[in-house]
Amino acid sequence: MDFKKNELAKLFKDMPLSGKKKDVKVGVICGGISSEREISLKTGSGIYSALIELGYNTDFIDFKGDDISVFKNIDIAFLALHGKYGEDGTVQGVLELFKIPYTGSGILASSLAIDKIYSKKIFKLEGINTPDYISIDNGKVIEIKGIIKSVNDKLGYPVVVKPAREGSTIGITIAENESEIESAINFARIYDSRILIEKYIKGRQLTTSILGENPVALPIIEVIPKSGFYDFKSKYTSGLTEYIVPARISNDLSLKIQDISLKTHQSLGCYGISRVDLILDENGEIFVLEINTMPGMTETSLVPKAAAAAGIDFKKLVEIILNLSALKQ
Repeated sequence: MDFKKNELAKLFKDMPLSGKKKDVKVGVICGGISSEREISLKTGSGIYSALIELGYNTDFIDFKGDDISVFKNIDIAFLALHGKYGEDGTVQGVLELFKIPYTGSGILASSLAIDKIYSKKIFKLEGINTPDYISIDNGKVIEIKGIIKSVNDKLGYPVVVKPAREGSTIGITIAENESEIESAINFARIYDSRILIEKYIKGRQLTTSILGENPVALPIIEVIPKSGFYDFKSKYTSGLTEYIVPARISNDLSLKIQDISLKTHQSLGCYGISRVDLILDENGEIFVLEINTMPGMTETSLVPKAAAAAGIDFKKLVEIILNLSALKQ
């Protein structure tokens, strides 16, 4: 689907900080203490370089969770954190206490989106199609026989077992039969006490980036991992995944997927930037897997690829996201 020029104009119309580049101190906050620290540092480095080239007064802040006083020296925070303690509303709460504007979604939307169990509950309530699932919550004694019975009765095989509050496909396993359930759960528990067991949907993997104060959907990307499974290695190893943008689907289907993605973004109250991951199954049914409120922002990440297809280069994308922080109510 071609990105409409009037949609592009919406993203460029309000750039309140562009005339104050030297007057405000922007802090690019990255690193963090989650399992996605190294990816976050790469995201932060790309954003920092873009802002410097654009002429913004910018500091690079490798936040290690031990000194929140570093936030007091900035006027605006460009958040480039991934995973727990950064993408989950934690740092957003600290910044709000300091009354420092920040990029991306607020506390509630961030905490809901990172928790795949809670977000799926909301998707179901909002009529957004998502794969069937069962969950293992905090504090529950894991009775493998009972879980296997639930999987057999409600889901069937294969299933995807993953930590509820991790990103970058960390801790994820596809269990092909009941003999693999226990080891998959134990692997996921390394990363989180809340675990999602979700029906595996075979089909084409698509992703839609959402951008703007009045959000618009950027061109859809089809993600084709050579291994057949888009895991951590496929995401971050050059040459292991093919990305097709715009996705090779009909215009009508593109519009439908973009509408679903916008509804997903709005169902959790997300703001500014997000990425919705979906599966188009062999029967043409669309399933929302999850939404990411702080997607990767290196020059080769998915959101920049989608933006480039819409005629927005990486530096301009970074500037748009920064300026959205000044428009947030």
